[in-house]
Amino acid sequence: MTDEIRRNMALFPIGIVMKLTDLTARQIRYYEQHELIIPARTAGNQRLYSFNDVARLLEIKDLIEKGVNIAGIKQVLLPVSKDSEDATVMNEQSEVKRREMTDTQLHRMLKQQLLGGGKRPGQVSLIQGELSRFFKK
Repeated sequence: MTDEIRRNMALFPIGIVMKLTDLTARQIRYYEQHELIIPARTAGNQRLYSFNDVARLLEIKDLIEKGVNIAGIKQVLLPVSKDSEDATVMNEQSEVKRREMTDTQLHRMLKQQLLGGGKRPGQVSLIQGELSRFFKK
């Protein structure tokens, strides 16, 4: 499985994303409403977020803290469409993989993304600074 597919895989329910980003469910849904993120949905209509979604939410949070309004954020971060490369994928294979993953495996995968998480060699992951406090090296 390639790194890009792994980063787009729908893994996290909204409760975990809230803890990782310090955003409320309402804020996360608001950004979804404005098409800044598009989480995948299960058959039961539950939102599931990917590593890319969490990174994008942290970027949005950073821009908000710097005083940028939603219109400015939309200019900086182009809206995501369901067909784009950055869209969270939810297919039969990823759903089976997500169900098979234990919390320990998910935790290990998140830690791996944080510590080695840039898309290019030498690039620091957007979420590394925010989320590394949850892990001991």
